[in-house]
Amino acid sequence: MGEIKFEQALEKLEDIVNRLEDGSVPLDVSLAKYEEGVKLVRLCQKKLGEAKKKIEILIKTKDGKFKLEPFEEREIEKKRK
Repeated sequence: MGEIKFEQALEKLEDIVNRLEDGSVPLDVSLAKYEEGVKLVRLCQKKLGEAKKKIEILIKTKDGKFKLEPFEEREIEKKRK
């Protein structure tokens, strides 16, 4: 499959879903497209995970200064509540 960008993978995945949903492709092609779709889903999940690791948030400390910290979704959810 090679290295493709997230947007390209998502576009291909959407095309596969549309083709499978319309039911116009033969079974053997449908199975091949399904397998390709699974690979694309995994690729998208991997790329999203990598992007999430790169995200940092700016936190204001008690002394009024700012510092960068890694994004941790659970911590953000705790702070919202």
